[in-house]
Amino acid sequence: MRARGWWVDLVLLAAFVALTAALARGHLLAFDVGVADWLADHRPRWLYWVLRVLNYLGQGGQVLMPVAGLLTLLAARRLRSVRPLLVFAGAFVILYATVGPLKIWLDRAAPAFKGPNREILFNPDASGVNAMSYPSGHMANSVIWYFVIALMLGLVVRQPLSAGANRALRIAPPMIVFVTTTYTGFHWITDSVAGLLLGLVLARVLARLPWGLDVRPTPRPASPA
Repeated sequence: MRARGWWVDLVLLAAFVALTAALARGHLLAFDVGVADWLADHRPRWLYWVLRVLNYLGQGGQVLMPVAGLLTLLAARRLRSVRPLLVFAGAFVILYATVGPLKIWLDRAAPAFKGPNREILFNPDASGVNAMSYPSGHMANSVIWYFVIALMLGLVVRQPLSAGANRALRIAPPMIVFVTTTYTGFHWITDSVAGLLLGLVLARVLARLPWGLDVRPTPRPASPA
């Protein structure tokens, strides 16, 4: 699961910076409002609640961290090493050192905000919990924690996940979260894009660190002659 090619990281980071700068200059705001308003007019109550439940796939504190933490403890016990715990701690620190401060600094309200200028960054009319929409923490959480979960699952079963299973675990939940956070009105669509871009950068940083956790298949016992 080692990331290769620094140019990918640079492209993702440049895209995040460019998107943030564009929003700060007032670009794409009408697009955000148009998407949010259209979804609000096409949101049957039953579908809203289905998607709201699915949105928990990106809930870091209530779902992803406990699941990743349990798998990490199992992996540490199986390997008799603290190294899996370092991966978990690294994911926690890298999220809270980047996404949290960015949310506080950029001061963007969510689509449901009732005050003025709800779509702008650096909103003087919103603060605190009312202005922490950009970038989407659900998206960043889902990208990073499912990376950790996939890694720990491989360690627990002593067998690397197949390429298909690894892709499914690391792609499907974040895509579901992208749809649900946008459709339910928890985030503007550009919030979700920004969270996805930043999450991919951070997950690739984690994948580059030398954790010493390369998983090799457990050798099969030799069949009797």
